[in-house]
Amino acid sequence: YRYAATPRRKFVIADCPGHVQYTANMATGASTAELALVVVDAQRGLREQTRRHLCIAALLGVRHLLVAVNKMDLVGWERSSYEAVVAEVGEVAGRLGITDVVCVPVSALHGDNVVEASDAAPWYVGPTVLNHLESVPSVVPAASGPRLPVQWVLRHPGGRRSYAGMVCGGSFGVGDEVVALPSGARSRITSIDTFDGSLEVVGPLRSVSVSLADDLDVSRGDLLAPAGGAPEVVGELDAVVCWFSDHPVGAGDRLRLKHTTRQTSAIVECVFGRLDVNTMRIEPGDKLGDNDIGRMRIAVSTPLAVDPYRSNRVTGSFVLIDEVTNATLAAGMVGVADLLWLEADS
Repeated sequence: YRYAATPRRKFVIADCPGHVQYTANMATGASTAELALVVVDAQRGLREQTRRHLCIAALLGVRHLLVAVNKMDLVGWERSSYEAVVAEVGEVAGRLGITDVVCVPVSALHGDNVVEASDAAPWYVGPTVLNHLESVPSVVPAASGPRLPVQWVLRHPGGRRSYAGMVCGGSFGVGDEVVALPSGARSRITSIDTFDGSLEVVGPLRSVSVSLADDLDVSRGDLLAPAGGAPEVVGELDAVVCWFSDHPVGAGDRLRLKHTTRQTSAIVECVFGRLDVNTMRIEPGDKLGDNDIGRMRIAVSTPLAVDPYRSNRVTGSFVLIDEVTNATLAAGMVGVADLLWLEADS
């Protein structure tokens, strides 16, 4: 990660190398990104790794795409070379549901159209890379309602307990009626505390401890949500996964699944197919291999409170872990299978 700032905006830049072996880095960076800046060689056009990165960005909820069509100086600033890349990008983005796409012809070596507009391409009338980065609207994620995955149970003198974690998806307030999942027990928030003092209302991305009016059996991995807008509690996940391991996965494989602050045993019930990133078509298959993107059904031993990924990036995502080595094997998203046009078998 690198940090940059202009007089108009501050940026956090996650550098995700394009090589296929860095698919896991791409998934990690895209999971919190609002915009994807993809560099494409004007001589080569879209390559397999570019298509894979675009697919991962779409699956992980990135809705702004900025494509720097680089090395235009090596093709003599030919407009046809630029337009060929624009057409390829438009086709892939359309298939993936990305509607905000801007392509800029650049020469990174000479700085053309990176910060300042260049005279090398008089036919181009769009923004420079920096112009667009400064002007693109900040994404307002779809709201699922507030969620508090319990990370820690704090015990206070006298036996009182409070529940610490990071709020996501919306705002909690003192007096709100909440439900603890997966148990379904209900109570009311009596206080919201931080290191700097108490709050009446707390919004997303704030780490707090919450006290409840009733003494509920709540532990790490449970989730607090509004009583009138709680997520679904499920024992099976139908999800799209990006597989990172060179050891293929198929039906019957046992793994650990980490969802918010909970880890639980899991078993792969079936694999529906994998995406061919070159043709953007689904290939039938019962296994996923290294860097494959596909859809599977997973059963978990402990019920999970899950939202669709488009509604909440935190409660709609998970990672799969090797039980022996503790290595991260895959990233998964719930409720995005329509992007891959997959229909589950009955």
